[in-house]
Amino acid sequence: MSEKIVRILLAKLGDGFDDAMLRLAMVSREAGFEVIYTDFQEPEAIVTSAVQESADHIGITTLPGADIKQFAKITELLAQKNASNIKVTAGGFLADDDIPEIKEMGVTEFFPKGTTFQELIDWAKEHIKPS
Repeated sequence: MSEKIVRILLAKLGDGFDDAMLRLAMVSREAGFEVIYTDFQEPEAIVTSAVQESADHIGITTLPGADIKQFAKITELLAQKNASNIKVTAGGFLADDDIPEIKEMGVTEFFPKGTTFQELIDWAKEHIKPS
């Protein structure tokens, strides 16, 4: 029996270009993850996609103008859908003061702008397990 492949849903909060997220999707696929890429920014759509796609994890890119309160809504919706096993990480642009706040909302880890793709892959391999 083959090992289950980890499924990661990538989404974004805020407005901006998707270049880094698209590159992360490609690097993640090359590292052996199955990636579901979505352009959704609304918590309801992100969570619905994650549940429908049987995602093991949600990775969210935070772009300038991101409303960090959306993280609380995402974790709340995951709980409502009995999907709290789907953990959430974020990365990108956030003020240093916002990072402890989003972790209190349920974000497992935040990766600041400048984190390398290899650091993200290494973290994912160590911390994300298939459901």
